[in-house]
Parts: sequence; structure tokens; C-alpha cells
Amino acid sequence: MPRLEHKTVVVTGASNGIGESIATTFAREGAHVVVNYNNSKEKAEYIVKQIKGGGGKAIAIRANVASPNDVTFLIQEALAELGQIDIWVNNTGADILTGKGAELSEPEKLQTLIDVDLKGTINCCWGILPVMEQAGHGVIINMTWDLATHGFRGRNSQMFAAVKAGVRGFSQSLAKTVAPDIRVNLVAPGWIETAFAEDIMETTYYQERIGEIPLRRFGQPQDVANAALYLASDEASYITGQTININGGLV
Repeated sequence: MPRLEHKTVVVTGASNGIGESIATTFAREGAHVVVNYNNSKEKAEYIVKQIKGGGGKAIAIRANVASPNDVTFLIQEALAELGQIDIWVNNTGADILTGKGAELSEPEKLQTLIDVDLKGTINCCWGILPVMEQAGHGVIINMTWDLATHGFRGRNSQMFAAVKAGVRGFSQSLAKTVAPDIRVNLVAPGWIETAFAEDIMETTYYQERIGEIPLRRFGQPQDVANAALYLASDEASYITGQTININGGLV
């Protein structure tokens, strides 16, 4: 039997990269998945189409997790479509390294990370908790960073570490608050082949990072999805308040 059969899942920021892999992986395991997006409507709808084409169930719902009103809308729409929400994955993260995000000033980058990664995670957790508490069960998975508590050089890294360490501290406190009925865990990706990695693959910087990783490669989004799947499943029923590093042994 698929591990998430009869489960309903919301994955925020699911229109590309790690979020896309989590959404498609959960769908393959029998879950009915909400593919949340903010700007990438066409990509989100394409992912839904792919899931349905493979026999899965999925819908796309737009919401900006930085907005509490949008989060309320996302929850209400998901409940209207699915009837319940068993699992919530807070994957949405601000991109300050590529595209328009890389062009922001440092104060703008910091505020964006705080609004999307930290406040967005808190907004979603606080929003979905009453639903899960009423149901008497639930699983929340949040995203941190493997180097958030170890550090990495650079101004962007300082900002990212500060925010992702905040997500970790919040999640650990939340886990103790909502137990035993609701489990809260984190995954901490390291160097993963997402948009940023694609931009640096032909550089010395990329080779230097490979040299620091014991398993000698960047991770794939699927590696993160596999860990999230485990934490969401009943196989992890005795795990809460924990962080799994997905980083090839870097830390």
C-alpha cells in the first residue's frame, strides 16, 4: 500500500525545484496534493497535469505565504476541495541568489527572507494548527538549512542562516507545544542542484563545494523529497522536533 494513501497534503512553493519533487513524490505515494504557487501558475498547472496523468490526484492553489490573508485563503480552498488536511509542507523560500532576487539591495533581501521564509512558515503553521487540532492529528514539515547553525561565509549566507535558524528554533518550540497529536519536523537541505547550482556548475566555486562534501556530489531535489516523505509517513510516528540534514555528510 502506498505510504500516504488517503492522506491530503499541502506543499507550499511546489511549482519548481524541491517543492515540485515533494509534491510529485507524495502524489506517487497516494496522497491528494495541493500544489501551492505564488507567481508560476503555468508551471503549477503543468505539475498538476503530470500528477493526474500518472494516476494521482492534485490541484493548484495560488497564495503568497507572506500574507496571512493568503494563507487563510489557501487553507479554506484546500479544505473545500479536499475536506481535510493531514500533512503540511512549508517549502516556500525566497530566492535572493538568482533572477530578480539577486538584484535586490541587502536590506531588501533580508526583509524578503524574513517575510517569506520565516514569517511565511509561521503564518502557515499557525493557520493550519486549528484544523489539525480539531482533527486530532497532523504532520508539519518545515525547511531549514544545514549550515544555519554552522555558518558559511558571505553576506547572503549570513542573512539566510539567520532566517533559517529562526525557522528551526520556531519549529522545535512548536513541536513541543502541539505534541502528542501533531508532529513537527524539519529537513535541512545542503547543496542541492536547483537554479543556483545550475548557474555555477562550470565554475571553480562549484568544484570547491564538491570537494567539501564527503559523498562528492550535490544533492538532487528528489533526495530532499525522500526525506520529507519519510517524516510525513507513519514510519516516522515516533519522531518530532527533529532535523534531518540532506547534505552528503557536509555537516
